[in-house]
Amino acid sequence: MDQVKQQSYYGQETKNRLKRIEGQVRGVLKMMEEEKNCKDVITQLSAARTAMDRAIGYIVAKNLETCIRDAHEEGESAEELINEAVQMIVKSR
Repeated sequence: MDQVKQQSYYGQETKNRLKRIEGQVRGVLKMMEEEKNCKDVITQLSAARTAMDRAIGYIVAKNLETCIRDAHEEGESAEELINEAVQMIVKSR
């Protein structure tokens, strides 16, 4: 999958997702500085983690979509690409 043009799955939507996560993390740091309730801090950290997991899934899915399309055009099997994508998702957890 490394040979795929990265702009195909690192578009503005992906960057916007990460900017929202960045904002969430900044918010958590501010909450910690203000000595906010532990439960509230953990809730926000959990939300940031969920957003990160979704961003990973989105990037892998876009990459896989492009790779499968390229493999199909070249008459190659996409099975190995799918297995690689699954492994990337598994490793991210």
